[in-house]
This record gives sequence, C-alpha cells and structure tokens, in this order.
Amino acid sequence: MGRAFEYRKAAKEKRWGKMSKVFPRLAKAITVAAKDGVPDPDMNAKLRAAIQNAKAENMPKDNIDAAIKRASSKDTADMKEITYEGKGPHGVLIMVETATDNHTRTVANIRNYFSKNGGQALDNGALEFMFARKAVFEFTLPEDKDIEELELNLIDAGLEELDVEGDHVLAYGEFASFGDLGKAIESEGIEITKSLLKRIPNTSVTFTDIQMDEIDILIDKIEEDEDVLAVYTNIE
Repeated sequence: MGRAFEYRKAAKEKRWGKMSKVFPRLAKAITVAAKDGVPDPDMNAKLRAAIQNAKAENMPKDNIDAAIKRASSKDTADMKEITYEGKGPHGVLIMVETATDNHTRTVANIRNYFSKNGGQALDNGALEFMFARKAVFEFTLPEDKDIEELELNLIDAGLEELDVEGDHVLAYGEFASFGDLGKAIESEGIEITKSLLKRIPNTSVTFTDIQMDEIDILIDKIEEDEDVLAVYTNIE
C-alpha cells in the first residue's frame, strides 16, 4: 500500500485486539480532545476525529458521551498530553504520546520500559526533527468519485498526498490543516473511517525478523501502559 497507515498491521491488531484495552484508550483520547477544546465535535476537529475512531471500533455511544462529560470532571483537571522519546533495540527510534494526570508516574514508567528492554529514553525534542507531524485520514472511495478530481479538490484544504489501493484511500495533509482537510473530505460526501494526527518518520529503516522480535517486546510493554495513547517508530 505504499506508506502504511500503521506499520505491521497484523502485529498492531494483535496488540489492540482486546476491547478491555481499546475502549479505555479511545475514551481517554476523547476526554483529552474535549478538554483541550470545546466539547462539541462540530467545533472541535480533534474531538470529531477521536469520536470517529471510537465509532470505527464499535465503541458504544454511551461510552463516547461519558468520555466527553469526563472532560469537565475534577478527576481530569490535571490531565495533560506529554510526548516521550527514546531509542530501542538495534537503534529503532520511538516516540510515545501519552495523556496523564501524573507526570512523575508516567515518565518513570516509560523510562523503565526503555531501560529494561534494550533501549534508552532520550530528552524531549531529541527526535522531533526525525518525524513529521501529519494529518492522516482513512476512507473508502465512493464508486462515483474520480480520484484525480478528488485530489485537486482537496489540495486547497491542505492535502499533500493520496495513497490509494483499490477503493481504500489514505489522505495525508499538513498538521495545521487537520480540521480543514477533514471537513473538505466530508464535504465531498465521503465518510471518514479513521483520522489521526500522526508522526511519520522522515526516513524508515528495515529490521530483520529476529531484530523485530526484540523491538516488539519493548513496544508491547510501552503500549500496555494505561497512560499511552500512541507509539510511533521509524520502522519501514
């Protein structure tokens, strides 16, 4: 598919397959998005995206509504998004996005995962220049839509690239155009399946299966942490 929406899809599905882990993570993403802006998805692009992603995983509406309401709770008053960076086995680069109300706990956990699994935590900002932040939208191309015409229509909204395989489309855009590009896609009568503010490596690296086994141990440990929202790497 060219640039994959997520690397090693089968491995990711294995990690995220249990609803007991997926729903709390989706709920936290919704709460953080609502807390950072207004609790109205029509006026908050980040919240709208978080809700879309939750619906894509069949998260019940009651859970979604509860996550939005939680944004105004005293329990989430100290919740902040923090990104951690590090190197894993064989030099793989890893960026970890979290949402936490206890920075001391979270940073200790993340550093522990790196140090005990062949990696090293780095200072914040050390890897920023190695990754580009992009708006990414996933959708199915309607039969009556011409892909070249669609591409032209979306350029003014910040579209940079369309990755197409059959009727499956990934639209990549500028980080700052997340809201505008999402609205432009929807204005074409297209239903967005997933949308993310994603970190994409400027250069990807291929690892052997044996190396990946060691790398996956570290990534699994990080992704199991309840404060972690997403993990990005420079794996091809």
